[in-house]
Amino acid sequence: MTYWTDLSIAYASQRSYLDDLFQLYPTIPEGIRDVDAVKWQRFEAAYESKDCGELIRELLALPLFPVKDSYVAYLKRDPSAIARNPKTIARLCGRLYEIGLPKLYERCTEPKETNRQIGPLFRRRLHSGALGVMPVSGDEMLASSGNAILGG
Repeated sequence: MTYWTDLSIAYASQRSYLDDLFQLYPTIPEGIRDVDAVKWQRFEAAYESKDCGELIRELLALPLFPVKDSYVAYLKRDPSAIARNPKTIARLCGRLYEIGLPKLYERCTEPKETNRQIGPLFRRRLHSGALGVMPVSGDEMLASSGNAILGG
């Protein structure tokens, strides 16, 4: 193990590790997410008409997809894949219909998970100079003879 890994493990075994961590990253659950009323109405119309392709398209336009599925991210990046993958769309729609409309709304408005807040909190803290070193560009990093943090 590296020196820094050893230090991290030693620090994490201390009694106050989580208390100290919370001071750096106060992960407090946010309120429910807002869902645009017009988008939700379009989703409900697709749900009622059982148009699976349109149903998925409308859900992808919302801030949170209500079902955890590995292929959702791909469909978000390439919406044309909806038409090319009817079995995947049918499988997803089957799950959506099993859940039901009221529960789908509940899932679409769930607050952001606290573990999803940590990345932006770390970036903010890093760029605030709290670590004693400001992030630098690659050229500045190479030219530096002292401690440096690569910004990127």
